[in-house]
Amino acid sequence: MLNIRQATAEDVPTLHSLIQEMAEYEHLPLLITEQILTNDGFGVQAKFRVLIAEFGGNPAGYAFFFDSYPTFQGRGLFLEDLFARPEFRKNKIGRALFSRVAAIAIQENCFGIMLHVLDWNEMAIQFYKKMDATFLDNWKTVCVKGSALRSVAHSGDY
Repeated sequence: MLNIRQATAEDVPTLHSLIQEMAEYEHLPLLITEQILTNDGFGVQAKFRVLIAEFGGNPAGYAFFFDSYPTFQGRGLFLEDLFARPEFRKNKIGRALFSRVAAIAIQENCFGIMLHVLDWNEMAIQFYKKMDATFLDNWKTVCVKGSALRSVAHSGDY
């Protein structure tokens, strides 16, 4: 009943819908469009990969990931999103998607998988703890965007 497959450009409307559901769950605005997903994920130089989980023929979740290269460790994968629709979670959709991404990491000789978990998302924290994930509590995520990004870019300090 569970099928996990590589997403194609034809999956973009479904993927966009799944991303919208995750954004709502995480209380974050959705800024990405179907056109951007199509161009960036399914063009000549794809910037990300997506696995789609289907359960009983219905879209049940997705894993959204891309190559990373931490200089001290070498090639890895960065798992941006791992999402299972609530009605499918009892079927271990998230576990199956994560397992497939891990298999891809091993196949591609990656050191591991990096990801972020929101500090309030206890369900996700417990999910990764069950898999012996190492939490890097001494690291802080930093984001420079919007007016700060423009300010730095136009500062002329390069």
